[in-house]
Amino acid sequence: MPLKNYGVLKGRPINRQLGSGQNPHYQVHVVDDGVDYRIAINVLSQVAPSEVEYLVDSHFQHPFLVALEAMAAGWHSLAPKPGGPALDFIRTNLFDPRRMVPLPLSLAGPDNDLNEKIDHYIQRAMADEDAVLYAFGERWGPEAGKKDKIFGFLPGNGVHDIHMNQANAGRFAEDDGVYQDGALLLHFPAQSQWTGIFLKFQSQTWHSDDKTGHRIAGGTSGPPSDPPTPPDPFDPGTIPTPEAPDGAVRIVAALANAMKSPEVETVTLLNTTAQTIELAGWRLLDRDKNAMPLTGSIGAGETLRVTLKPPAVLPNKGGLITLVNAQGLRVDGVSYTKAQAGNPGYSIKF
Repeated sequence: MPLKNYGVLKGRPINRQLGSGQNPHYQVHVVDDGVDYRIAINVLSQVAPSEVEYLVDSHFQHPFLVALEAMAAGWHSLAPKPGGPALDFIRTNLFDPRRMVPLPLSLAGPDNDLNEKIDHYIQRAMADEDAVLYAFGERWGPEAGKKDKIFGFLPGNGVHDIHMNQANAGRFAEDDGVYQDGALLLHFPAQSQWTGIFLKFQSQTWHSDDKTGHRIAGGTSGPPSDPPTPPDPFDPGTIPTPEAPDGAVRIVAALANAMKSPEVETVTLLNTTAQTIELAGWRLLDRDKNAMPLTGSIGAGETLRVTLKPPAVLPNKGGLITLVNAQGLRVDGVSYTKAQAGNPGYSIKF
């Protein structure tokens, strides 16, 4: 079943402890206007392979950041649905999945393990009195009469599951759900900079059911014991569906703020492969999952400019664009902000 109490904590980091031991977590002591929290971040997987996949985006951009900045300090429960600040690694186009790589918990030498990658930005935020931390995950506590086991404050209270929370393997599938992924975001107002820290277990896949969040055929990154998933054909004579996250067809540009009235919005696709790809059954999805069906084909190495038709729209204040194939599997996805769409008539390059 999905997480019981999903949301985001907004506060100030004031202390931290590196992950170690049998079930290591990188720990952060966070305070809001009067409440103490412990943020427990997995830095080692209980399911082989044990190294956690990570991505640090030091200049993170996404349209939902405006809503985050407007939030008051403290814990905010979030509805697991599209269009709001709830995170979904597959559906909200936070980053390019191909950029995630596994990293050991601890290694000799500087800046080469997961503890150190996270610690660099937490230490920076602790030293900056204006910096703000946002922890997405599941809330626990308050635990009346029980001190926090790491930082000693009373009552025990905090946020965990600061990682992808869908497409899990084995017994962890009971935590699956959509729009409930965990992450750590740090805002440095003086530099107008957001940093995103995203974590995923190698046993999790990159395709999940839109309702349950359970892994479905076509996903990759499963454990070595998983049987291989046979590819699905696009069409006889063309290439099979690549493993996800594949990017066989990429979203490379979009016109979200046209000069003409009524606006004519477009999305430009690039076929990165050496063969023609049939687009029958494929769809483009906007931020609210409104769909624009695709037809025809796109030649090897060629681009195709698609004119959007209602109900699919590209808002000028920022949005998402997702490409799914005939099997409903995500092929590519991007996001853009209000600032990126600010010049009428100019296309946004991804």
